[in-house]
Amino acid sequence: MRKKSLAAAALLGGAALLVSFRSDNERYFEIAKNLDIFATLFKEVNTYYVDEVPPAKLVKTGIDAMLKSLDPYTNYIPEDDIEDFRTMTTGQYGGIGAVVVKRGGRTVVQSAYEGYPAQKAGLLPGDEILSINGVAVDKKSNADISKLLKGQANSQVKLMVTRYGQDAPVEINITRDKIQVDNVPYYGMLTPEVGYFQLSGFTVDAGKEVRIAVAKLREMGAKKLVFDIRDNPGGLLNEAVNVSNLFVDKGLDIVSTKGKVTEWNKTYKALDAPLDTQVPMVVITSNRSASAAEIVSGVLQDYDRAVLVGERTFGKGLVQATRPLSYNSQLKVTTAKYYIPSGRCIQEIDYTHRAEDGSLGKVPDSLRTAFKTQAGRIVYDGGGVAPDVEVQDREIADITRVLLQKSYLFDYATRYRAEHPTIAPSRQFVLSDADYQKFVDYLKGKDINYSTDAEKALADLTKKVKDEKHYDDVKAELEGMRKKVTVNKANDLQRFKPEIRELLEQEIVSRYYFQKGSVEASFDDDPNILMALAVLNDQNRYASLLKAGTLEARNRPEAKRGGGKQ
Repeated sequence: MRKKSLAAAALLGGAALLVSFRSDNERYFEIAKNLDIFATLFKEVNTYYVDEVPPAKLVKTGIDAMLKSLDPYTNYIPEDDIEDFRTMTTGQYGGIGAVVVKRGGRTVVQSAYEGYPAQKAGLLPGDEILSINGVAVDKKSNADISKLLKGQANSQVKLMVTRYGQDAPVEINITRDKIQVDNVPYYGMLTPEVGYFQLSGFTVDAGKEVRIAVAKLREMGAKKLVFDIRDNPGGLLNEAVNVSNLFVDKGLDIVSTKGKVTEWNKTYKALDAPLDTQVPMVVITSNRSASAAEIVSGVLQDYDRAVLVGERTFGKGLVQATRPLSYNSQLKVTTAKYYIPSGRCIQEIDYTHRAEDGSLGKVPDSLRTAFKTQAGRIVYDGGGVAPDVEVQDREIADITRVLLQKSYLFDYATRYRAEHPTIAPSRQFVLSDADYQKFVDYLKGKDINYSTDAEKALADLTKKVKDEKHYDDVKAELEGMRKKVTVNKANDLQRFKPEIRELLEQEIVSRYYFQKGSVEASFDDDPNILMALAVLNDQNRYASLLKAGTLEARNRPEAKRGGGKQ
């Protein structure tokens, strides 16, 4: 009987191997067949298409379209773009250390990094670049201008710029240097006991930078911490592990990856002694905190190490790896999903199953699974990391949005800087009512036309009653409403003065104290920071939020996303 069982098992095993062999052969044949079709099709197009066909451009278009059908994170990186990709992962490049943008056909300096060549050479935000090393830039794209400005450290670049308040163009000579974009662009004290630091990326040494920032804050007297990870798009997985390791015990699981290539599956642990596992901490998240930022915030939530304040995160639970291709190009490909310590994967969008029209679906609330943190708090998978205390960023007014979009706040700050050599320290600077009125006067004659929600609703209503032949019956009422809306709109610069002045103050402060000054100028008005302080300064509330059964916002399926920064 036993021999028959063994024989049957062997037969089944052989059949399985045969099926697998046939399946693999069929798959390889399909791959070879379709690659042959692609090659012969390209050959025919190249030979007979009416116009000249640029081979590299056409093939890249085909590759990009193919990869786009998978997910947004699987990308082809041709040799020409390798340097930009390296900058994204290392945070390093050779250049002048400035942000330059195209705006209305003009090439404008948006900001200059403090302590880097552009700022040292005297380049100012608001300067319009006319030429770079004698090359006119009026018809150049952002990418072209970036290439002209970047170069080897210690090489020279000459800019001709126009500047507010000066009649003739100004020549500025800058010596390029190695630029290292900081992962921690700011750290400082919110109060005598509460330290604050931002983490804006996860390039090389992110963990080291956070360690240094926290150590400095403790030297400055910090007994509590606010960790701002808003709008952080993520980056290197190992740096997410390093940052998490600073705040949880050695030996604990940080994140696990699971994909098709099983030998690549791995559980990453906290390998080093932590920096601090006791200091009370609030992590601020937004709906654009993604990937590695979600690992860190999820780890700190799963181990009940910090209270999360803000918005539910983006929901990217996918891991990418780079693979070398021929001719020095590369493929960045999604290889796995990651799982944080509670066991949940926070990936929200399902890229595997598309509808017939190509649209993508999200994980429905009914299919989200409950998990538990170390203390027994209920958290859910499939939809980002939800905060323990939800804070939605304020919706800015239509008038404010127009002032930002048309760069009127930026341009007025340029003028203000030229007319005021110095201002008060960043946390003390306040724009006076008289100065605000000067800004209002500056806007006279500017194009600040916009349609409010009320105007749009009124236009829709007017169209509807006209279609239904009732317009004459309500014409007077509609006209009265329209006049009231118009009057209210005319007063918007005064009605929304607090939020407009707040943003204008931040823009002006950045001209004197750079990015750090702009951050500090926001402290007294930022609802997320104010909430973080409220939580940290209430010991009972802080403790209760980290215990099971708390009734405040939790990572539940029905938790809504906030609007995010505008």
